[in-house]
Amino acid sequence: MSDDLKRADIQLIQRILPHRYPFLLVDRLEEIDGYSSAVGIKNVTMNEPHFQGHFPGTPIMPGVTIVEAMAQTAGVMVGTALDLADKNMLIYFMGIDGCKFRRKVVPGDQLRMRLETVRGKPGGKVWKFKGQATVEGEMAAEAEFTAMMDLTS
Repeated sequence: MSDDLKRADIQLIQRILPHRYPFLLVDRLEEIDGYSSAVGIKNVTMNEPHFQGHFPGTPIMPGVTIVEAMAQTAGVMVGTALDLADKNMLIYFMGIDGCKFRRKVVPGDQLRMRLETVRGKPGGKVWKFKGQATVEGEMAAEAEFTAMMDLTS
């Protein structure tokens, strides 16, 4: 890994994102290249509450939570690059495009999310990202999404 790439552990993630259990869906970022790209990790466990009903006896991570995990990864990437820890940033979805699900994600899987910024710049509120989520190198989901990042006072 290049010396220019940064990382984010769970403590830093919680200083950037407002999300908490049961909706914090990223465990760490292994590679952050400014605000242009990042790789995030979500360890999928049976302890997550959505598995009680999705589906009993055949637990599958809901696709919307995979997309949310990608969005949270993007939020941490931007928050790290722009030094937004402890700044009370809120992130709102504005749109999701080209979303496709390719394989089931189940307890025991490790979701690896690669995100790229398509549009956005420091000082701007509206950002667009392209993301792919894989498990063991196999595509699980892909999507482009737009989000508004807002600092509350």
